[in-house]
Amino acid sequence: MKVFDGCKREQRRAGLRPGAAIGAFLWKALAPVALLAAAFSMPAAAQMPPPVVITSKPLSHQVQRWEEFSGHFEAVKQVEVRSRVSGLLEKICFADGDLVKQGDVLFEIEPKPFQIAVDGAKADVERARAQLIIAERDFQRGQTLATDKFMSTRDIDQRRLALDVAKAQFAAAGAALENAELNLEWTRVRAPISGRVSDRRVDAGNFITQGGQMTSTLLTTIVTLDPIHFVFEESEFDYLRGKRRAAGPGNAERAPVANIARIRLADETEWSHQGAVNFMDNQVNQRSGTIRGRVVLPNPGLMLTPGVFGHVQLLSDDRPALLVPDVAIVSDQTSKLVMVVGPDRTVAARAVKLGPIFGGLRIVESGLADTDEVIVGGLANPMVRPGVKVETRPGEIHLASN
Repeated sequence: MKVFDGCKREQRRAGLRPGAAIGAFLWKALAPVALLAAAFSMPAAAQMPPPVVITSKPLSHQVQRWEEFSGHFEAVKQVEVRSRVSGLLEKICFADGDLVKQGDVLFEIEPKPFQIAVDGAKADVERARAQLIIAERDFQRGQTLATDKFMSTRDIDQRRLALDVAKAQFAAAGAALENAELNLEWTRVRAPISGRVSDRRVDAGNFITQGGQMTSTLLTTIVTLDPIHFVFEESEFDYLRGKRRAAGPGNAERAPVANIARIRLADETEWSHQGAVNFMDNQVNQRSGTIRGRVVLPNPGLMLTPGVFGHVQLLSDDRPALLVPDVAIVSDQTSKLVMVVGPDRTVAARAVKLGPIFGGLRIVESGLADTDEVIVGGLANPMVRPGVKVETRPGEIHLASN
C-alpha cells in the first residue's frame, strides 16, 4: 500500500523502527485537525471580549422650535412713473439705478406750450374780472334808479342776472388758470416716493403721452427698500398645526411668539436678518394648498433687494426637547435609528423622528425617552448591532458653545 510504503521510506530516512515511523507520520497528518478541534472547543468569551461603547442619556433642554419656508423679497411700495401731460421729453434728471427722494425731479417735458396756456388763462381771468366790475356797477345803478321808479323791475332783473353771469365767468376763468398752471407744473415729473429708481424707459427727444394706465407712456419705476417685505408660502398642514397649537390649553398665558421671524439669504449660513410676520392671507390657495404670508424687516444697509430668494424661519413655540449628537444616529432603508443599551447591556434599535439642529445637537421629536442610555461612541465597530451585549463607558452630551 502507498501509506505503508511511505512509512518505510520515513523509517529508512530516520533510522527508526517500523512502528515508530508510522506513529510519526500519523502525528504530522492529524496535528492540524487536532488544533482546529481544540480551537472550537474553547469558550467564546475567551476568544473575543464584548465591544466597548460610550453611552449617555439624551440631553433634555428648553428649545425654540422654528418652522422653515422658502420665499423672496418684495418692495413695500412699487410705483410706475408716468407723465400726467403729453409733450416732448426734453431732459432726464437722474442716472439709472439712483436712490431718489420723494419730490425729486426725474423728467422735464418741454414747458413752452403749457406756459402759453397759462398766459392765455391769465388774460381770460383779467377779462372776466373787468366784465364782473362792469356788471356790478350796472346793477348798483339799476338799484338806485329802481328806488326812484326810473327803471322797471324787468330791467333790474336783467342786470342782476348779468352780474351772476359775470361772477360765473370769472370763477371759470380762475379755474382754467389753475388747470393751466397745474399742467405747467406737471411738465416736471417728480418722484412720488423715496427709493431706488430703475432705468429710463424713454430717452430725451421722444414724444410721450398721458392717459390711463394702459395708454400713458411708462417712464421708469421706483421701489422702496427700507423697510422691505419677505413673502413666503406656508403649507396648509403647517398653518393648521400652528392654529391648533395657538388654541391649545395653556397657550393663553404664554407670551405671543407667532410673529417672530428670522431670514437668511442663499449664500448665508446664519439667520442674521430679524423681522416679524405682519400679514397672513385670508384664504388657502386651492391649487397649491398653501397660504401666503409676509414678513416685514428693516433694511438699513439696503443689502436686501426685491426679487432675491431666501429662507425664513418662524418661531412656533418654546418647549422642552431631547437632543442627541448626529453621530448617535444611524439610518436604514426606511427610517432613522438610535442605538440604546438596556439594563442587561444588550443593544437595541429605536426608530426616531428627528427635528432640526439646536446648539449643535439634533432634536428628537419622538421615539426616545429621557431615561434611555444612548450609544454616542463606538458605533463604528461592526460588532455593535442590535442583540449584542456590550460593555459601557459613561459619556456626556453637551450643547455646542457659541
